[in-house]
Amino acid sequence: MTGLDQSRFEAADVRLAVEVVSLESEARDHDTTPRKYAAAGIPHFWLVEMARDDAQPVVRVYEADPLSKTYALTGIHRDRLKVSSPYEIDIDISLSALKKL
Repeated sequence: MTGLDQSRFEAADVRLAVEVVSLESEARDHDTTPRKYAAAGIPHFWLVEMARDDAQPVVRVYEADPLSKTYALTGIHRDRLKVSSPYEIDIDISLSALKKL
């Protein structure tokens, strides 16, 4: 199935996987999911959650090591998400900016 109804993708077709952490999925999103994505060969993984201390959005950016099939942390972004890989992105992710959406 393709198009708007597509709900599954082949790992080889995915360059970036993004997980948004919720209370119900926290353990899975921090442990199981990244291991499965890395083992499948997905080169980039982002973990999005709210910081516990100040409830501000935090994006942790990871890149896969193709030899070990694990992710290495390449950045922790709090107020601005600015990366050049896998895409050129520069956006305000502060809580005040997100509230304006």
